[in-house]
Amino acid sequence: MAQLQQLIQWCDQTLQSAQFKDYCPNGLQIEGKQEVQYLVSSVTASLQAVEAALDLKADALIVHHGYFWKGEPSPLTGLKGKRIKQLLQADISLIAYHLPLDAHPQLGNNAALAALLGIKITGALDPSESHPIGNVGTLAQPLSSEQFVKLLTDKLGQVPIHIDTHKSVIKKIGFCTGAAQDFLYKAATLTCDAYLSGEISERTFHEAHEYGLDYFAAGHHATERFGIQHLGKALAKQFDLQYDYIELNNPI
Repeated sequence: MAQLQQLIQWCDQTLQSAQFKDYCPNGLQIEGKQEVQYLVSSVTASLQAVEAALDLKADALIVHHGYFWKGEPSPLTGLKGKRIKQLLQADISLIAYHLPLDAHPQLGNNAALAALLGIKITGALDPSESHPIGNVGTLAQPLSSEQFVKLLTDKLGQVPIHIDTHKSVIKKIGFCTGAAQDFLYKAATLTCDAYLSGEISERTFHEAHEYGLDYFAAGHHATERFGIQHLGKALAKQFDLQYDYIELNNPI
């Protein structure tokens, strides 16, 4: 068992959350009971995740996508109000880490994706960033685009959208999990063969062809479900907690 503030302090220090300018508050978003014995994690604090945490009688829910995003309406009504009301009534804390969890070199989403796909990280997608969100790396061995599609399908469990620019081989790849399709130009600047992210926009099709990079959209959820599991397991080990991951498959 651990004190709630101990968990938050450990996460803040480990993920260096104060170093990030983010789109949402990182750390404790909804305060519940002060003692935590049972921690559950999920990618997004959807109503389904909240209700699963309630069913499991968890003390705290830790996620990558929490609440209170910049630009969203402030009133606690509708879907957001219903989610938050259930957490408050059950005295369950909500903890969320967004960009700090993307960037962490061991626990983070990008590090986890690289390890899963056999990509050796060689640098930052944006070398000017002190805590880079995306990375550049090399595949263990050069692959054709068809082989890389198969690798993604096998490892992530869903077929990616592939914009084929007829590269003969893929060796150097830029990547950033989630909705980072607009970082494609950074991979082009670094003369990558391909770029991998979670989502894709209409404009991405044209940009990929004009830059001459193959683009792979492997799913926002699919590319970001590993970091929160690594963080949850690390917390469970550090504080001797009961821990479970709630997988709520999302094809987007």
